[in-house]
Amino acid sequence: PPLLPGDLKAIHHIALNVQNMEASRRFYGTILGLEELTGDQIPETLIPLVAAGKVANFRTPDGIILDLFWEPELSPPDPNPTRPFTRANHLAFDIAPTEFDRAIAVLADHHVTIDHGPVTRPTGRGIYFYDPDGFLLEIRCDRD
Repeated sequence: PPLLPGDLKAIHHIALNVQNMEASRRFYGTILGLEELTGDQIPETLIPLVAAGKVANFRTPDGIILDLFWEPELSPPDPNPTRPFTRANHLAFDIAPTEFDRAIAVLADHHVTIDHGPVTRPTGRGIYFYDPDGFLLEIRCDRD
C-alpha cells in the first residue's frame, strides 16, 4: 500500500544550490534575518562542508532548516537528473524511524527511480529519489 496521509510528518529541510555563497549567506542571514546555524547547531554530517565554506545552514521562523550548497558552476537544465541544474538541490521529508523501511518498500513497489541510499548517518537514515520531472527528493528519519 502507498504511504498514507500523515505518514510524512513535515518538511525536514530544504537544500538550495547557490552560485555565490557569501552573497547568499548575506541575503538569507542579513536581509531576510534567518538564524544561521553555528557550532553545535550544525548537523554533524555537514560540519566539514560548513568549515570548507561549501554549505551554510539557516533556520526559518517555523523551524525548517534551509541548507545552501555552493555550486559555482551551475548549469542550464539538463536531461540528466544527476547533474545540478537549478537552484534547488532537494526537498526532504521527515518520517518516523519505525516507518522508514516501509517508505523504502513503497518506493520500490512503485518503481520510483532511486538516486542513492538508503544511507545511515549519525543523524539518522535517508533515501534519495526522483520525482517524475527528475527533481531530487529525500525521505529521512532521525536515529531510533
